[in-house]
Amino acid sequence: MELLERSRRLRSVPPLRELVRETRCSKSSLVYPLFVKEGRNLKEEIPSMRGQYRYSPDRLLFELEQLSNAGIGSVLLFGIPKQKDACASGAYAQDGVIQTALQLAKKEFPNLYYITDVCLCEYTSHGHCGILSGQTVDNDSTLPVLAKTALSHVQAGAHMVAPSDMMDGHVSALRRELDKHGYTNTPIMSYAVKYASAFYGPFREAAGSAPAFGDRKTYQMDYHNRKEALKKAQQDISQGADIIMVKPAMSYLDIVRETAGECRVPVAAYSVSGEYAMIETAASAGLVDREAIICETAVSIYRAGANILISYHAKELAKFMDEGRIG
Repeated sequence: MELLERSRRLRSVPPLRELVRETRCSKSSLVYPLFVKEGRNLKEEIPSMRGQYRYSPDRLLFELEQLSNAGIGSVLLFGIPKQKDACASGAYAQDGVIQTALQLAKKEFPNLYYITDVCLCEYTSHGHCGILSGQTVDNDSTLPVLAKTALSHVQAGAHMVAPSDMMDGHVSALRRELDKHGYTNTPIMSYAVKYASAFYGPFREAAGSAPAFGDRKTYQMDYHNRKEALKKAQQDISQGADIIMVKPAMSYLDIVRETAGECRVPVAAYSVSGEYAMIETAASAGLVDREAIICETAVSIYRAGANILISYHAKELAKFMDEGRIG
């Protein structure tokens, strides 16, 4: 048969397939999320997230050493305090769990890049992401607390802050506070496109951050909406966001694609706890090839346009990249 165009020509051998590969993955684009719990000598496995742990600041150092050895350069820290209250005072305390962890980590592993989640849900007694007025999260009274929290993180050593609260005007509030104190070069990675998702269930168990009443649908986005995602991303960029995040990743690849196409800043995608738990549960039951599905789902996120991948599988992905299984 006379065929001038044969797509299989470029698939014939591994070196050629790698040469013409359209999607490139790099360890430098990986961010590993970590849960830091107030206390000492703690390493607690999270039941709903097999292989993931809560670490006290001192035990966190052992995990940071493993990440550094694996070639992962960036981490995203979430704090779990001993005490919670209505005004989230633990979020911005100078001796808070994140502040303490940063000081220890920066001393022992100064070459890692530290990003901190800025939200109040882990620190409030009611589990919502802001300050309450009755049974409603008060957007504007939450902003100064978020700004104070971000500043405390940066003063303790954070390289970047990542507000995940979904309050209107949160990026502007953080940018003004940081700039006022001389931190004009500290970037903000905004969870701009964060949907109200059932995929967050294991995280809420891990961080003890489930709301005591109601839900978060008045501030997190309705998953039916696409245009709203682009609107929110552009709003946060106009307020000073340096990186835009889409969360979750796997069921929102269309949103990752559109955000990457429309926004002229780097785009991060967060492969969240529910996605991780689904893969691990299916793999443990022998239903899927664990390594193959970790690779495939990660590549799908990069292929959609993500520049940064936040993943609980980051250590495995770094290994697979070293082995040439993805790259």
